[in-house]
Amino acid sequence: MKFWIGVASRDHVAIGRAGGFCQMNHGKEAPLRRLGAGDRIVFYSPRTAMNAGEPIQAFTAIGEVLPRPVYQADMGHGFRPFRRDVAFLPMRETPIRPLLQDLSFTRGQQSWGYAFRRGHFEISLDDYAVIAWSAGVDVQPALEPLLLAS
Repeated sequence: MKFWIGVASRDHVAIGRAGGFCQMNHGKEAPLRRLGAGDRIVFYSPRTAMNAGEPIQAFTAIGEVLPRPVYQADMGHGFRPFRRDVAFLPMRETPIRPLLQDLSFTRGQQSWGYAFRRGHFEISLDDYAVIAWSAGVDVQPALEPLLLAS
């Protein structure tokens, strides 16, 4: 099991949550192929909307990647993004600022937002647990064997 961050505006994350899927890096296939069934993904939203949205800098979704293959969707006008099905978990939106010193990929970083420019990246179990617990997600049952081993 691996743990990932995906970056998308809150409105795009909401569309994915409602449809039970995720897209990353403007619908590219390669990032989704890195995800495995059972992996956990957290979405970070820098803004409420893609271009002109208000800044929110918050984690807006958490889910488990389902064991279904990557597929393409037709969104019209020639846009056919790749998607991966995800079972999203109930959570509360969680601002990142109170967690900056608790996350290994932001701790001590003055330019902490730089990590998110990649659009997606792998994180540690500890970072996932910090985010999930802060968002009110009970990770203990599913992750207990991993937490005990680390």
